[in-house]
Amino acid sequence: MELRTLRYFVAVAEELHFGRAAARLHMSQPPLSRAIKQLETEVGAALFDRSSVGVALTAVGAVLFEEARALLDQADRVRVRVAAAAGAATVTVGILGDSTDAGVTRLADAYRRRHPRVEVRIRETDLTDPTCGLRAGLVDVALTRGPFDETGLTVRELRADPVGALLRADDPLARRDSLILADLADRRWFVFPEGTDPLWQSFWSGGEPREGPVVRAVVECRQAVLWNGTVGMTLLGHEQTADGLTVVPLIDMPPSRVVVAWNERDTNPLIRSFAQTATAAYRD
Repeated sequence: MELRTLRYFVAVAEELHFGRAAARLHMSQPPLSRAIKQLETEVGAALFDRSSVGVALTAVGAVLFEEARALLDQADRVRVRVAAAAGAATVTVGILGDSTDAGVTRLADAYRRRHPRVEVRIRETDLTDPTCGLRAGLVDVALTRGPFDETGLTVRELRADPVGALLRADDPLARRDSLILADLADRRWFVFPEGTDPLWQSFWSGGEPREGPVVRAVVECRQAVLWNGTVGMTLLGHEQTADGLTVVPLIDMPPSRVVVAWNERDTNPLIRSFAQTATAAYRD
């Protein structure tokens, strides 16, 4: 068994769809199907049950899936250790917003245990670029929030957080148990600069064009509300009433997704390991 073929198999096993797996591997579906058929011939048993309703792992496939992931993880660790011995193992992580998030702390601890000799460089960015410099090549991987243009990127969701309206504590709406976006329709909002990713801008503006002070960082959002009485959205529980601000749940807004993202053609095993470690850390 070749590692490349095992990577093909793992992609199909994770996606349970040959088309999606082929797209993820940047290849067409026919050679992927042939590779899996050849692997089944080598194993001497079917690895997938194929039917009109979809694809499922067989009992043999489930065993190989577990073993293949362990082998591929070990192969990646070998590459990382060799790179570390050569003094070349570094990864630059872009982080958007609050790096004191408990998920970030767990991720840092777990990644350090897994790769003690890898130097991790952190680039914390403002709210104008949700990819944290990924497209510009300033970072290898981004720990950020969606939505944003995902073209050319691989994006995995880690967590979904409810959002609310950020208000002054003495705002009449602050006494409400919940709000809908229509309650804020006639208010001035804080907005992001021109050129900010349209999907990102639209989400944090509640899907409508808004007018108000331009902000670039979380602290500027807070100050815009505190000083001007504007409104905007933030994460529930992210602000405290003690500093003159409060957050009221917005019941007609979808949650904010915490994601890990990287350039889809980047094969650096440190990035793959980072994504796997992040998934586990945020699940915990």
